[in-house]
Amino acid sequence: MSGTKRRMSAGVAFGATILVLLGAPAFSQTKDLSERTVQVLMEYAWTFTPAKYTPPSGKTIEVDKTKRKESMVPLEIASEVVKVGRMSAHAQACELKEEQQANYLTMMSRVKLKGKWTEQQLLYIHQLHQTTIMMLAGRLVITEKDGTKVVSEKEIKAGRAETCTDTQRDLVKKQIAAYIEAPAADAKAAPLKTGSTPKK
Repeated sequence: MSGTKRRMSAGVAFGATILVLLGAPAFSQTKDLSERTVQVLMEYAWTFTPAKYTPPSGKTIEVDKTKRKESMVPLEIASEVVKVGRMSAHAQACELKEEQQANYLTMMSRVKLKGKWTEQQLLYIHQLHQTTIMMLAGRLVITEKDGTKVVSEKEIKAGRAETCTDTQRDLVKKQIAAYIEAPAADAKAAPLKTGSTPKK
């Protein structure tokens, strides 16, 4: 096997390990995320955080990519974001757009209550949520070059869609509703209890 193929295989294997730790692509979320899993996703999210971003409000947010610590958030917050991102990914797989959006907005509002975040940190939180979804949807390509893991986004062919059963769809709806309705102080991403796997 050539050096390039070995590096790519190592990257794919590493990505597969993260998917297993996330509980993906299965709907099961009964296990808590490990600190290492969250830290790795935080690394990936930083890779995808743009140096400049203009939201619908029109006010451009600039991120100094040489000062990573200024955009980071505590591990506790990152863990919550990843757990909610995991639920959003399942909603996306079940084509529950309204539930996915409500799940995200609820998470953002609750995270804001837990600290005075800068625009850069809020942008990073958004990217961490999106990165979690991309990982679970199989949209991240992980390769290794000179000992460094490189993460990039894979193009998804038109017409490719995740599917889930009616039972899974109802379960995702219930879990997101429970998360949204939970008191903000006690809200946690509720675990999804079925181990079924959505069809690719």
